[in-house]
Amino acid sequence: MRIYQPLSFALAALLLGCKATSPTASNTATPATNDPVIATVGGTPIHRSEFLYVYDKNDMADTASSRAKGIADYLNLYVNFKLKVKDAESLGLDTLASFKQELAGYRDQLAEPYLVDSSVVRALTREAYEHLKQEVRASHILLTVSQEAPPEDTLRVFNQISDLRKQALEGKDFNELARQHSQDPSVALQMVYPFEQAAYQTPVGSVSQPVRTRFGYHLVKVADRRPSRGKVTVAHIMVRSNPDAPEAEAQAAKQKIDEIYNRLTKQGGNWDKLCAEFSEDGNSRNKGGVLPAFSTGSTLPEFENTAFGLANAGDISQPFRTPYGWHIIKLIDRKGLETYTQLESTLRQKVTKDSRSDLNRQLLLKRLRRENQLVENAEVRKLAFAQANDSLRRAAWGYNPTDKSLPQTLFSIKNQPYSVKDFFDYVKTHQSPREKLTPAYQMQLLYDEYVNESLIKYEKAHLEDKYPDFKMLVKEYHDGILLFQRMETQVWSKSLTDTLGQKRYFEQNQDRYQWQQRVAATVYNVADNAVLTELKRRLANKPYPLTEPKYPEIAFAKNTASLTTAQKQQLDRMTEALRQDKALVLEISGHADRSEKSGTSAARIQAVSGYLTQRGVDITQFIIRDFGVSTPKSRTDARQSAVLTSRSSSSAISVFPRPSRAPMPAKTAAWRLHWPPRRKPYWKNN
Repeated sequence: MRIYQPLSFALAALLLGCKATSPTASNTATPATNDPVIATVGGTPIHRSEFLYVYDKNDMADTASSRAKGIADYLNLYVNFKLKVKDAESLGLDTLASFKQELAGYRDQLAEPYLVDSSVVRALTREAYEHLKQEVRASHILLTVSQEAPPEDTLRVFNQISDLRKQALEGKDFNELARQHSQDPSVALQMVYPFEQAAYQTPVGSVSQPVRTRFGYHLVKVADRRPSRGKVTVAHIMVRSNPDAPEAEAQAAKQKIDEIYNRLTKQGGNWDKLCAEFSEDGNSRNKGGVLPAFSTGSTLPEFENTAFGLANAGDISQPFRTPYGWHIIKLIDRKGLETYTQLESTLRQKVTKDSRSDLNRQLLLKRLRRENQLVENAEVRKLAFAQANDSLRRAAWGYNPTDKSLPQTLFSIKNQPYSVKDFFDYVKTHQSPREKLTPAYQMQLLYDEYVNESLIKYEKAHLEDKYPDFKMLVKEYHDGILLFQRMETQVWSKSLTDTLGQKRYFEQNQDRYQWQQRVAATVYNVADNAVLTELKRRLANKPYPLTEPKYPEIAFAKNTASLTTAQKQQLDRMTEALRQDKALVLEISGHADRSEKSGTSAARIQAVSGYLTQRGVDITQFIIRDFGVSTPKSRTDARQSAVLTSRSSSSAISVFPRPSRAPMPAKTAAWRLHWPPRRKPYWKNN
């Protein structure tokens, strides 16, 4: 049984008098000291805070009185909504695996913002924008060391990089030191946040302190710094030329690009046409050579410097070479750096996904250790680490299930214990071959990973306890999914398949499906009275009759099918119309006297259609009617004369023998051109 307490304006006034708060991710839950139940649906209470949270998200009221009325109206809507959710639960829809999986997926998405430090994200986003305002040219030295290297190896590399810095500060050429010692073949300078930080914080001409990244230790020397050049959009024409190509081939490519440049700059050549004809960049040649906008560091230095060297839209560069070949660039557009507001959303996504996220994770874990009261048992941890052996190097480690230390608590998170057995199970499933690491150090790394993952999992599982707004959001998704599934299974699907129910409903409600008084009309919208007066005058007159062009019939000598010069000129007059309007269709009727040879009428049709196709008329515009050894009762008989049509107009042409006696009674047989066309006309008897 589903019941709810009576709701009235008095209750609305009570709700209105209480100020609703909007919890944020930084707020922690506090005990509800004044949160009465305002309704009960199927035994489930609806608290004031829950209702106001939902109502305030939809409140459009601008006065106290309209807000009071809105609350009263919304209460009824919300209770009806909760009744439907309760009904879905009574049907067991909340127990389905599909429902649980969908809700879990939404919960994971909703949890993401709560597993980062929002203040850190804001600071990193602003810092990333400030970095975009400047471009830094720097070189570096890298000595590689794994992130998982044991402390002694890390210290050894740190001492080596420190010695190289000392040599650079004492005057030794930095580039020479890099050539001799750097172990970096390909790492891009912008790849990792610590490197970026060093590049932007080190003064021009100075060498940074050793910088640790996931690749190892770096020294960064800043050669130059300048304001951002923004982005450019350019088009290019490219002639491919391999750097290792033979001399003759290279010269041919150079000659070709010079000829294109000459036609562009001295002969007024059209860029788009020359690009489509000569550019060998298949992705851009048919788009005028236009490339996506790019900024500094996004493409080849030669290409980039030439592009940014153009001053005005439409400027064209001289030919220049890259490893891909020869290019000519035309500047399309140049834009400065967008504002922080324009880039904020993009930069925020970037800092939560690139190497800056490592810093965010470190700060998050530090906070969670404090807030979730991580307590570690050093003695038990020492016993657990003692189980490490060489099998860890081969990822073949296991533990004795009878070990008495397994139930002991290794650490706890808010009094929730995590046992040695829990940790050992984690080690078994997450170990990997690490031949260069000692077993003890591998066990330490796995322990750190396990503690960090446990902290985040605990936090994720208890977000509803810490953040009231998260709890409300998850509840909204829970109820919304249930309502949708109930409507889908109980209403929408049934309404689509229950044809008898549809018919019965229509018959019972026919008065709701009646057309009101209607009129068929044409509405004219005009600019002023003068145009209106002229429109009325023209509408008062009857439409002008359509006059169709008439073409004289073509007559042949007996047993002949050859066109004379005069007849060709006659056909030329209709050729232009056929070529300009592909919607026109020409129907050609052929005739012959009984005394003429068989096939003469078809030959005459062939002569006419063949001449027209030679003049550029599409063969698909012909309809052939071969009357054989007979003639129509009248040469003006529209049923038997060939017609040039386009739905609204027509003109007649027939192919006749010259009359030598009275025409015979009509005996017709219709023929049509076969489609699709073949190399030679193919005549098919209908």
